[in-house]
Amino acid sequence: MTNTVIKNVTAHFKAKLAGQLLSMEVPEWNTTIYYRTTSSLRAESHIMEYTQQGKTAEALVESIIQKSLDSEGNKLFKETDRATLLNEADPKVLIMVAAKLNSASDDTIADIEGN
Repeated sequence: MTNTVIKNVTAHFKAKLAGQLLSMEVPEWNTTIYYRTTSSLRAESHIMEYTQQGKTAEALVESIIQKSLDSEGNKLFKETDRATLLNEADPKVLIMVAAKLNSASDDTIADIEGN
């Protein structure tokens, strides 16, 4: 029974990850960032860790590193880009991008009201 439940859990998550990529234009960076409406708990835990430490800027940048994808679904940024994003990128653009990535949801109003 447990094995079946785990298979159902992972099948559900794989289906969500295989879903359509959303996109946002970032004209300041002359690029399009693709993203999904869900991410792994591991990715979210890195963001939460910074947030709990009161490191808001680092949490925003971590969101961008973890969630920004190219059109093929590959990560757009590397871990080594963190310092550059923190020190050499326009904070207003970083905040705008992170806000969009962090508000991504595939829940509809009906889904939310139903819970």
